[in-house]
Amino acid sequence: MATKITSKKVKQPAKKDSVTFKSKVTRFLFKAFLWFLGLSVFFVVLFKFVPVLFTPLMVIRAIENKLDGKENYFSHDWEPIEDISPNLQKAVIASEDGTFLTHNGFDFTAMQKAYKSNERGRRIKGGSTISQQTAKNVFLWQGRSYLRKGLEAYFTVLIELIWGKERIMEVYLNSIEMGNGVYGAQAATQHWYRKDAVSLTKIQAAGIAAILPNPRKYSATSSSSYINNRKSKIVRIMKHIGKIEY
Repeated sequence: MATKITSKKVKQPAKKDSVTFKSKVTRFLFKAFLWFLGLSVFFVVLFKFVPVLFTPLMVIRAIENKLDGKENYFSHDWEPIEDISPNLQKAVIASEDGTFLTHNGFDFTAMQKAYKSNERGRRIKGGSTISQQTAKNVFLWQGRSYLRKGLEAYFTVLIELIWGKERIMEVYLNSIEMGNGVYGAQAATQHWYRKDAVSLTKIQAAGIAAILPNPRKYSATSSSSYINNRKSKIVRIMKHIGKIEY
C-alpha cells in the first residue's frame, strides 16, 4: 500500500518582516518629505511679510564666541528697504551679483567660471548670487556639502517665486554679516560710520560692500589697500547700474 507524502510550505517570517520594515521606512520618509515641503513653504511665505530677526549664522557665531571665550558682541536692527540707501543696494549688486535684477536666482556663467577657477586651484569669490546667499543665510547652515547646496537651490527657487527681487534684497541687506557680530545694513552703518543706513554715500556703501567676502577680517574704514581698490572698483560699476527697478 503506497504511502502519500505531502509537503508543507515552510513559513518565512523573516522575509515578511523585512518587507514590512521597508514599507514602514518608506512611509516615514514620504511623510517626512511632505512635512519638509509644507514647513519650508510656510516659513518662506511667513518671511515674505515678517522681519527675519535672527538667522542660523547669528546663532552659530554666538556659540563659537562662547566656546572661544570671546566677547559675544551682537548688533542687528531690521530696517525696511525704503530706509536703506539705494547706494548700498547698488553697491552689493556691483560687488556680489551683477545680474541680480535679471537672473532667476542662479548665475550659471559665474558658477561655471568659479568651478573652472577652483579646478585650477585659484581663490576667487564663489558663483553664488544674492538670492542664493539669502536662502543660505535665512534657512540653512554654513558649509559646502552637496546636501546643503541642494537645499540652497531649493530655497532659492522658492524665494524667487514667492518673495520677488525687492523682498530678497530687503532680507539680504538686513541679515548678512557686515562685521564681527554686526548684521544688516542699519547695524553696519552705525558700526562703521555712526549714521543711519538711509544716508549712506556711494563711497561709504562701497566700503561696506567691499568687505563682504570676509567681514570679520576686513574693515570698511581705515581700510587696507586691497579693500580701497575694491571700493574704487565697486563705485565705478555702480555708475553704470542706474535706477534700481524691482
